[in-house]
Amino acid sequence: MSYGLVQACYVAASVLFILALGGLSNQESAKRSVWYGIIGMGIAVAATILGPQVQSYWFLIPMIGIGAVAGTYIAQRVEMTEMPQLVAALHSFVGLAAVFIGINSEISPSGEMAGMLQALHMMDANSGTAGAVASMLGAEMMQQFGEFRALIGIHHVEVFLGVFIGAITFTGSIVAFAKLSGRLDGKALILPNRHLLNIAGLVATFILLILYMNGAGLWALLPMLLIALAIGAHLVLAIGGADMPVVVSMLNSYSGWAAAATGFMLGNDLLIVVGALVGSSGAILSYIMCVAMNRKFISVILGGFGGPTGPAMEIEGEQIAIDADGVAAALEDANSVVIVPGYGMAVAQAQQSISELTKRLRAKGKEVRFAIHPVAGRLPGHMNVLLAEAKVPYDYVLEMDEINDDFAKTDVVIVVGSNDIVNPAAQEDPNSPIAGMPVLEVWNAKQVFVSKRGQGTGYSGIENPLFFKENTRMFYGDAKASMDALLQRIG
Repeated sequence: MSYGLVQACYVAASVLFILALGGLSNQESAKRSVWYGIIGMGIAVAATILGPQVQSYWFLIPMIGIGAVAGTYIAQRVEMTEMPQLVAALHSFVGLAAVFIGINSEISPSGEMAGMLQALHMMDANSGTAGAVASMLGAEMMQQFGEFRALIGIHHVEVFLGVFIGAITFTGSIVAFAKLSGRLDGKALILPNRHLLNIAGLVATFILLILYMNGAGLWALLPMLLIALAIGAHLVLAIGGADMPVVVSMLNSYSGWAAAATGFMLGNDLLIVVGALVGSSGAILSYIMCVAMNRKFISVILGGFGGPTGPAMEIEGEQIAIDADGVAAALEDANSVVIVPGYGMAVAQAQQSISELTKRLRAKGKEVRFAIHPVAGRLPGHMNVLLAEAKVPYDYVLEMDEINDDFAKTDVVIVVGSNDIVNPAAQEDPNSPIAGMPVLEVWNAKQVFVSKRGQGTGYSGIENPLFFKENTRMFYGDAKASMDALLQRIG
């Protein structure tokens, strides 16, 4: 395949990726958009493999085969509850690839870059004998001396940034995966003088960049790699469980910028375009989620979750339990019902039962809607995907800003496995770690039933005063078993 045809394929793939990203803004067009992305990636991979720059297939084809088999196996086995940690793990691969490509570019530069480096070394070695240089390289090459030095300097910056961003993405994603999968505690790890440690790492990185630009080579690149790996792990370790959705989208952005830096290193326009799309969209999503949580993006990254200025407000009262018969009776008497899904619904795989319960209640003439908080679950859009999988109509699903004012007119709210997004402490306790965070004001409804496994405080470890309010009853048990028990009582 000629170079021109490869570039044409890259343009087509870029257009498909843009269409895919744009279509994901609407649930009804999302499935078509996914296919745009699949086709675009297929074109991109095929064009790259068949391009003139690939000279040997004996190693490439087996690697593609292994990757395809591994990807298929993982996709078939992964549950929806495991999607956040899977996304985090995939981000780590992007970061690791950027690190390997950057180091390889330093050890074994491409043909064009190698030629410029060799010419520059020859020029520098003969800087005192201009005539010898001119006779060796020609007058035209002498005129390009400054251009060569500039291009090589730009390439060094690309390599350095690619390795730096890739390393942060790699270890940050590994830690996020470990937290989301329960292999690490979800609480923020706050080290003494953590901000000074991060600043010291950045200062050391800048010094190493200067040394690298002045010819230090791997002696500057490898120490920077170790520092970046430590910074990436430290940044995510300092972020608590309730901020993990922001972390996932943030790492998505990092992986995009790492891919863009890799594209500059390789001179691959498609990687630059795709990396910029992923990086910018991830950054915008992170910002939107921070706004939804009344959090500053920089404070989330550098400070971690929490940081109250005083003791938390004392909670009075007790948690009162209710059984399936009591919940079913309340639903039979209710005219309006709102269901608030959270990560507990995902863990229990209760979305199908909830969908069936919704059908039966609406068949009785009751208004049933879903209230979705922007950071519900552990992945942006997690609850929307689960409800779509369960065939819940799109017009039943409302965002927080659309439904918050309606809770005062709602007869029954069923909270399924949520904690922080329905926590009134965000408004009532200035010392709460989530103080100021916009939440679903479910306590304004006439009755609230909370489906929970037990009396634990949830992933972020924050107690919820909602569970102790007079109009709240705790519907203990596995969410799916609880919803199935309701289905037996509501015909």
